[in-house]
Amino acid sequence: MFSLPELPYAYDALAPYMSAETLEFHHDKHHLAYVNNGNNLLKGSEWEGKSLEDVVKGSFGKHAGLFNNAGQHYNHLHFWHWMKPNGGGSIPGELEKAIVDGFGSVDKMKEDFIQAGVTQFGSGWSWLAVKDGKVIATKTANGESPLVHGATPILGCDVWEHSYYIDYRNRRPDYLKAFIDHMVNWEYVAELFAAAHK
Repeated sequence: MFSLPELPYAYDALAPYMSAETLEFHHDKHHLAYVNNGNNLLKGSEWEGKSLEDVVKGSFGKHAGLFNNAGQHYNHLHFWHWMKPNGGGSIPGELEKAIVDGFGSVDKMKEDFIQAGVTQFGSGWSWLAVKDGKVIATKTANGESPLVHGATPILGCDVWEHSYYIDYRNRRPDYLKAFIDHMVNWEYVAELFAAAHK
């Protein structure tokens, strides 16, 4: 069964880049709905009792309702940890080296990550993922993630309107820039990167 985790920081901890109001709506209402709907759809399905990653991968293309909710639950479990108070800043060494190898520079990675999010039409996510040993920037629609496209997500930014509209209205590029410059928990990204390389 899925369960809603506590946020790893206070609702107002990411201000001014993400408001307490946004976090309350996003975590307490939107994420909770994915958990509740996912649990209802999981009951009696062939994926009941499987790990979340197995549910996400197994239901993709086979059970749209379950996949949408399980996929979004998976994405959001990480999303809360991909941000931290006073985020951004320096990137741990091994991860920074891999980013420079993949993109040429940290600035180019940020540019490509923001561009992926800006050009995602409608709802979806902007990602850094490890594919074939390289760090890449990519985007997905709705609740999809690189997990179902043969890659391992290490950083994702939610570009559904509920993630930014209260704070940024229609200025998605400003939200993505604030996310990558001031909110990212690079230590958590580095942990996921290290795990993807095992």
